[in-house]
Amino acid sequence: MNRLWISAPAILLLISGCSPHYRGVQCQGDIKSLAGQPLGATSALIEDRYNSFSVAMPQEKVESGTLQSADRSLYIPSAVTTEGYLAQRVSDKKFTLIDSRKDRWISYTCP
Repeated sequence: MNRLWISAPAILLLISGCSPHYRGVQCQGDIKSLAGQPLGATSALIEDRYNSFSVAMPQEKVESGTLQSADRSLYIPSAVTTEGYLAQRVSDKKFTLIDSRKDRWISYTCP
């Protein structure tokens, strides 16, 4: 009987070769007050996943958690983070973090 035997290291190599190693993309952000007054610019590393995203800012990293939308064609998928931000995926290349406690709205645009 002919059997193909694959060793454990070979299996691990095959599995690791297929796993994604997505590191995110550096995105530029505009900081505004909730009233729309410009407050400056920033950048962050954004890792986009289908149901969530993370934003690594210079001072902190924010995980959106599971994004919710009753109808993605009508409503922006959003979630409230553990830090208190309202996180939104506006499009595949645009993300926002809104912090009402600090009167701050950051809109990130990715290449």
